[in-house]
Amino acid sequence: MHETGRPEGESDPKRVGAEGSPVSAPAVAPAGGLPGATPLIDARGLHAYYGASHVLQGVDFAVAPGESVGLMGRNGMGKTTLLRTLLGHVAARAGSVRVDGVEATREAPHAIARRGIAYVPEGRGIFPNLTVRENLRVAARAGVDGRQGWTEERVLATFPRLAQRLSHGGGQLSGGEQQMLTIGRALMTNPRLLILDEATEGLAPLIAREIWSIVRAIKDDGIASVIVDKNYRAVTAIADRAVILVKGAVAFEGPSAEVRARTDLRERFLGV
Repeated sequence: MHETGRPEGESDPKRVGAEGSPVSAPAVAPAGGLPGATPLIDARGLHAYYGASHVLQGVDFAVAPGESVGLMGRNGMGKTTLLRTLLGHVAARAGSVRVDGVEATREAPHAIARRGIAYVPEGRGIFPNLTVRENLRVAARAGVDGRQGWTEERVLATFPRLAQRLSHGGGQLSGGEQQMLTIGRALMTNPRLLILDEATEGLAPLIAREIWSIVRAIKDDGIASVIVDKNYRAVTAIADRAVILVKGAVAFEGPSAEVRARTDLRERFLGV
């Protein structure tokens, strides 16, 4: 493998045949997505660094309206850095990010969020000293198109555990409840795109199944999503498309069903 994750002799890192030979990719919107759709978010040739470490090495990545994308790869391959670069938390050294076709590469994180992109970070990031109700209300706003489908009442109906703990401080919740609160708070912004980094990391299996059921319901509601999680089965059961990063570059892009079906691909890029 080269540093970018591209196997020797492979001309297109985004599609890999069963024996490692390249195959032609299907027609898609720029950098992936749904044919003919203007992506909600469209990154081209992203390069990003942490100090002297060159983390992202020319990544193309896009999400179309209503599409769910599973972002996959072993630990340390650049998944979180890609998300943080898309959202303005990490400055791109080269390349571009566009939201709805409008340049957003140098925009501040809050400005990108105001365009209808919600982020559920690894580690959750709730306000531990605020109550559950206060955590939800601090984020409440109409969507960019005026939509207000995700109200406090709807969030609490979706997460009944939170309804039972409205007066509890965020720091008093279990890990699973904190994850529910973080997702609920993101939904209170009525987003068009929800980005979940390590959606079920560290959660008990029963709670994880509950989270996956909610992520499925969010997709069915028409909200686009980017999902990062180590459980490839759960991710590919929901995502329309999978993107796998290897050493900061796209090593595979294709239907989620292909990841589920191909043991060789999973062993090669995911180690499972």
